[in-house]
Amino acid sequence: MKRKYISLLAAAVAVISVFIAGCGNNTSESDNAANAQKTLIVGTEPTFPPFEFTENEKDVGFDIDLAQAVCDKLGYKMEVKNLGFDALIPALQSGQIDLIAAGMDATPERREQVSFTDVYFKGGYVVVVKNDNSTINGFDDLNGKTVAAQIGSKPADLAKENCATVKEVDTNTQGWMELEAGTCDAVAIDQAVALYYLQQGGKDKLKLVGEPIVSRGVAMATSKDKPELTKDINKALQELKADGTYAKLYKKWFGTEPKE
Repeated sequence: MKRKYISLLAAAVAVISVFIAGCGNNTSESDNAANAQKTLIVGTEPTFPPFEFTENEKDVGFDIDLAQAVCDKLGYKMEVKNLGFDALIPALQSGQIDLIAAGMDATPERREQVSFTDVYFKGGYVVVVKNDNSTINGFDDLNGKTVAAQIGSKPADLAKENCATVKEVDTNTQGWMELEAGTCDAVAIDQAVALYYLQQGGKDKLKLVGEPIVSRGVAMATSKDKPELTKDINKALQELKADGTYAKLYKKWFGTEPKE
């Protein structure tokens, strides 16, 4: 009788042990899932200084700092994924990334494909030529000229609208190289990026010409399937402006106080 009791007790202990082990595994899987959900994958194209670029093998820039500040506000761990500019929206739509922070203008055409946050930077598009060029003084003079512009960008569209032959490049760095090598007549690009490049030594060979065409404003992009994420990011951006973080980052990368 005693032996039978001991056997039943041992069996009961074994069942309980298996149950506890099972619960432990489920908890671990739940924790892992929760941790995965806390990672926000941010897509960018790192040849667009001062918005985003690579320095000492690290992604840096205004967009990178701002996206990190947003993630900090929302309690996310940020993971940056570098892609070609024209690959960013497809990557967002397919779920490879959760957010685009890449100096992207919130154009009507793009709004048909993605959701945009509130605009956080307002700038314009400009034309850059060699210092000895006296025939191109803005977008109106691009008719028949060869112009380098990043593929999928608004400056590329504007150059085409002004009857230029557009040499579409994957990165803005390639655009500068094409212009300095004389394989194109001009570069069409975002004004802030042009100014940054000229300040970093480009002005020895190049100059900005004409008046900028005002952009619709830079915003972060999210999937249309995640309206709550867009709402949360907008709230974080408002808080960052209210607590002075946004102004601090803006001055760090653009050298002036925010215009808005």
